[in-house]
Amino acid sequence: MSNMAIGKLAVIAATKVQTIRYYEEIGLIRPFSRTEGGHRIYGPDDMQRLKFIRHARELGFGIGEIRELLQLSDNPETSCSTADAIARSQLEKVEIRLEKLRVLRKELKRMVGECGHGRVSHCRVIEVLSDHRHCSSEH
Repeated sequence: MSNMAIGKLAVIAATKVQTIRYYEEIGLIRPFSRTEGGHRIYGPDDMQRLKFIRHARELGFGIGEIRELLQLSDNPETSCSTADAIARSQLEKVEIRLEKLRVLRKELKRMVGECGHGRVSHCRVIEVLSDHRHCSSEH
């Protein structure tokens, strides 16, 4: 798994080559080295770093938060209080999104349930979407 070209790293990490280049461009990842021809060469640490970034993205962390978490990861003897605070903040954001989704789900169920399945001129879905005052809540 050492001395991987960017294409091989992309396949192993299930990431697009363009994404790896973007992460390199913004400083989240750096190639281990380059060939004489200028091709990027990555090692196992780079693969691990890319997997860290991917997992953090899947959990909804932004690039700035990932940058900070990577810096913390690069300094394992520092306190994890900052990492905890970042994760706590992300959890709060997820909780807020979940509550908004619950409200949206309820509104959509109500809207669909009130549909008479007749003509568009009497369609409850179109009516509600046309005028927010027909909604049962703010969303």
